Amino acid sequence: METFHLTRWEMSQLLLSLNGQSEKAPKNILQEAWAKSHRELIEGGQSLGAFISTALPPIFEKLMNMNPSDLGLSLNDIVSLGSQIEYNHFALTAVQNWVKRDLKEIIGAPKLGKKYSIEQAAILFIIEDLRAALDLESIRKLLLLIFHDFDDQAKDLISPIDLYAGYSRIFEELDQNNDQVLDLQSSHLSKDKKQDHLMETMIKKKADEFASSLPGLNSEQQEAVSNTLVIAMLSVQTTYFQTLAKRFLNASLFLHNLR
Repeated sequence: METFHLTRWEMSQLLLSLNGQSEKAPKNILQEAWAKSHRELIEGGQSLGAFISTALPPIFEKLMNMNPSDLGLSLNDIVSLGSQIEYNHFALTAVQNWVKRDLKEIIGAPKLGKKYSIEQAAILFIIEDLRAALDLESIRKLLLLIFHDFDDQAKDLISPIDLYAGYSRIFEELDQNNDQVLDLQSSHLSKDKKQDHLMETMIKKKADEFASSLPGLNSEQQEAVSNTLVIAMLSVQTTYFQTLAKRFLNASLFLHNLR
């Protein structure tokens, strides 16, 4: 059976929908995501067979049937949802440590009884992305620049969902062919600019544009948001290469002495 995964941008749209910030229902977001990756089969009249061969994760079924007035998520729900993000490696034990100890002041206590809000789920997704490049203490210091008070979101420079959607959208804009590698136009390379410098410049430009569009931020706050976006995008890129390396390692170990 085919696994139904979402890109980070698609997941951000699902979170916005669940949080009441989108005109589209969660089911519509999931339908569009699935249709996007099965366009040829749908156009060929094979949509039913293609969907039957797709394993619909229980968490997606739960979210599509969830009462809008009860949108709290347990840690198990959040881990299950995060595991549907492509090239993501959520572990429940790690998340439990974050909320109870390591990053408690960033995430906060459950806001809906014993359950967490959609915004808190977004924070956990951001933390997981940043882990590819930063240690937990560095993540704590970085996010405290952005999220000042989990009990009063109005004090934050940007909401967790909007931050997550921001770097996810920019990443997809810079990965037009969806191969998980940021695209660099060789025609833009000059003799005095190496490819790594071009990537840095390109990502920072997009991040600066996004941060400058946010209302009510001074230049220092805009720079904090911009730098966080850059770090997050580079971490997402790192996650792909780490996953690819692990695949080759697993293949090498599994196939060794195979008869």
